[in-house]
Amino acid sequence: MTAMVLRRPGTPLEAERRPLPRPGAGELLLEVEACGVCRTDLHVVDGELEHPKLPIVPGHEIVGRVAAIGAGVTGFVVGERVGVPWLGHTCGCCPYCSSGRENLCDDPRFTGYTRDGGYATHTVADASYCFPLPSDGDAAALAPLLCAGLIGWRSLKMAGDARDIGIYGFGAAAHIVAQVAIARGRRIFAFVRPGDAAARDFALSLGAVWAGGSDETPPEKLDAAIIFAPVGALVPRALAAVRKGGTVVCGGIHMSDIPSFPYALLWEERRLVSVANLTREDAREFLALAPQVGIETHVVRYPLTAANEALADLRDGRLQGAAVLIP
Repeated sequence: MTAMVLRRPGTPLEAERRPLPRPGAGELLLEVEACGVCRTDLHVVDGELEHPKLPIVPGHEIVGRVAAIGAGVTGFVVGERVGVPWLGHTCGCCPYCSSGRENLCDDPRFTGYTRDGGYATHTVADASYCFPLPSDGDAAALAPLLCAGLIGWRSLKMAGDARDIGIYGFGAAAHIVAQVAIARGRRIFAFVRPGDAAARDFALSLGAVWAGGSDETPPEKLDAAIIFAPVGALVPRALAAVRKGGTVVCGGIHMSDIPSFPYALLWEERRLVSVANLTREDAREFLALAPQVGIETHVVRYPLTAANEALADLRDGRLQGAAVLIP
């Protein structure tokens, strides 16, 4: 098999030939059809998420076919298409797992961070965290659903019943959750990098009622805002944009420091919350919902060996939609 390997944060991934792994008890060996390139991968590669397992194969938006089945696994057959998300394993016994909050597990494993991920021709995954996918869909189009879609969905749920929603950072997650929100009768206000006309036009093409720079004030107050851009300075801006009782959801795993801001921005029962990982129930809900909504993911395909190029394009803001690696 071939894998793109990170040996040290801050250095390029290296192509490496490895023996084909065997699935252990409770695991599946997957032949990877596609793997999305997520901003979380960028945080791992750039060293912003500390203490990865090294060397590590990044990638946690995996679409693959079951190639072999480990001992004790039921419910899967060879050749079946499955998806693998960021959450790769939980302990099942800590207070969080026991109370239905496995996304906060005290002893988790994360795909592409603490266990090898999908920037490879093959990968091994915990069968309990693999989800059936349509067998006839485009693998590249399905890949972003496994994290951008799932985190967007969890963020949208945390925004409650908000009708007017601002989205800061209109990338992979935003372009998916915007489609879900609009299909449910919400109005989307898109905030993009100042001067990024392509991103603004992209948001409007998906049905946003307004799009402008993240330094602009929306034409009306919002019920909620979701921040996907990893920029702490956007938090006070979002709080200022939501009306009394509004919610600001931070949807990323990493963000630069939030600057100090006057209490008046938070007062009047505004809420500031973060999203951490996902639960398997999130995955089941969203993957069932996606075909009903008719989500169309906008993807840019790269060969597996061009993973560094895809990461650079994401880092520099050259993408509309999501990058996907094709082994």
